[in-house]
Formats: sequence, C-alpha cells, structure tokens
Amino acid sequence: MFISEAYAQTGAAGADPTTAMIMQIAPLVLVFIVFYFLLIRPQQQARKRHMEMVAALKKGDVVVTSGGLIGKVKSVQDDEVRVELAPNVDVRVVRGTIAEVRSKTDPAPANDSKPD
Repeated sequence: MFISEAYAQTGAAGADPTTAMIMQIAPLVLVFIVFYFLLIRPQQQARKRHMEMVAALKKGDVVVTSGGLIGKVKSVQDDEVRVELAPNVDVRVVRGTIAEVRSKTDPAPANDSKPD
C-alpha cells in the first residue's frame, strides 16, 4: 500500500557491453595511475637517494641519525658505522639509520702540481 512498484530502467538502445565495462573500470585505473605518480614513485625515488647516500658514507662525514644524534663518522664497516658524538664518545650505528649527511668531506687534492 505504501510501497510503490519500482521498474528497472532499461539500458540505452544499442549500447555495447564492452564499452560499459570499460567505463566502469576506467575510474579505478585512473585512481591507480594518480596514486602511482603522487605516492609510490616519489617514495621509490626517495628510497633510492637514501640508499645511495648511505652507500657513499666515508670517514669524516658529519651525519645525523634517525634518532637525532649528530656526529662525525670515524669508520665505516659493512653494516655499521662508528660515529663520534663528542671527544672520546663513540657509538656504533647501523648504516640504515643514518638520516642525513650534513657535510661531506672533500677528497684530498691530488699532488700533481710540480713546483715551478
């Protein structure tokens, strides 16, 4: 009595079922593409830059750990770095926890110049 009968609307005459399916999938594909370029790709690039930075660590670099400690690299081993925080205060830090290299040491200049 209070419920009216509902009739389903028919689709457009001559509509191709594959076109309808593509129109339903297109927004999902578009969302994935947007997520890839705004989230996934920049994160992969940042990880690559961090891995290159960690691989290029050498003695004398001033680094910041992910815990916020600032110190100078005293030695670099396979998986860990010995960092001097203060005079006579050395800590061993896992390479992956280095968050930033503040100042890189320049290589010593070559002594190729001949005195005149």
